[in-house]
Amino acid sequence: MTTVIAYHDVDDVDHWLSSPKREEVFGSLGITVRTFVDPEGSKRTGLIMEVPDMAKLQEVMASEAGAEAMKHDGVHADTVVMLVES
Repeated sequence: MTTVIAYHDVDDVDHWLSSPKREEVFGSLGITVRTFVDPEGSKRTGLIMEVPDMAKLQEVMASEAGAEAMKHDGVHADTVVMLVES
């Protein structure tokens, strides 16, 4: 299992938090997710993910389904940063 931290900006933090898309996309890959928000009230959000298969995560992130999920959640794709536990 690999631990990944990801962060990005979103259009609407409340919408992003309540969206079922993360579970639909990541849950089907066996990925568990914890969500985080900036306590200062910016639109920066983050995730800690426990990932059983990094290749599958990378594949979904590069797929049309991944792009559609990010669009639905209001994620600014150009701000996504992922850090992998070393």
